Amino acid sequence: MSETLKREAAARAIELVEPGMRLGLGTGSTARHFVALLGDRVRQGLHVVGVPTSEETRAQAEAEGIRLTTLDETPRLDLTVDGADELDDRLRLIKGGGGALLREKIVAAASARMVVIADASKRVAGLGRFPLPVEVVPFGLAATQAAVEKIAAHFGSQGAVTLRRAGAVPFVTDGGHYILDIAFGVIHEPETLATALNAVPGVMEHGLFIGMCSTAFLATEGGVVVIENSAG
Repeated sequence: MSETLKREAAARAIELVEPGMRLGLGTGSTARHFVALLGDRVRQGLHVVGVPTSEETRAQAEAEGIRLTTLDETPRLDLTVDGADELDDRLRLIKGGGGALLREKIVAAASARMVVIADASKRVAGLGRFPLPVEVVPFGLAATQAAVEKIAAHFGSQGAVTLRRAGAVPFVTDGGHYILDIAFGVIHEPETLATALNAVPGVMEHGLFIGMCSTAFLATEGGVVVIENSAG
C-alpha cells in the first residue's frame, strides 16, 4: 500500500479535529501521516494539545510544533487517532507491532473516541493472522512465558510464543518491558482470551483492543473505506 493512500486515510481523520481538542497521537507508519498533517494545521493556526503514545511519536510531534501534554495534566482526551496491525468488521483490533501497545491502550482508554487509520490489508475476517503481542515485565520472564504459552495452547494457538528481539538482545518497550508474540493463526474467542491474559501476573498488557475503536478509515486503491462500530 503506497504512502499516498495511507496519507489519504490520515486526511480523513484530520477532518475530525476541531480547535481546542485534546488528542491522543498514535504510533506507526500510518499514524505518522496523521501527525504530519496535524503539524501542517497547527502551523496554520490550529490550537490543540496532544498526548503521544510513544517516544517516537513524541519526537515527531515536537518537530512538527504540536503542543504536548500528559495524561497526568490532561486525564481526559477528546479523540485518539492510531493505526492497527489487524482489524475485523466489528472493529476489534490487534495492535502492538511497533511495541507501543501499553501506552496506546492507556491513551485510547482515556479518550472519548478512538479512530483507526490503516491500509486495507489490515482488514481481516477473523483476528490472529498477525502475531498477538503481549507486554510483560522482565522479572520472572520464564514463568510468565510458561503461563502465556499454556493460555495460547488452550485457545488453539497454531504457532509458538516467542520473545521479541532487537538483534541479539530482547526488544525493550518505552516502559522498560519485554514483548512476547503469540503466533495464533486464528483467534476464535478474542474477548475470553483477553480476560485470560489479563489474569496472568507479569503481563502488563496485550494487543487485543476490544470495544475501544468507534471508526476506521481504510485506504484502498478505490478510495477511503469507512467502517463504523454500531455498538459504540
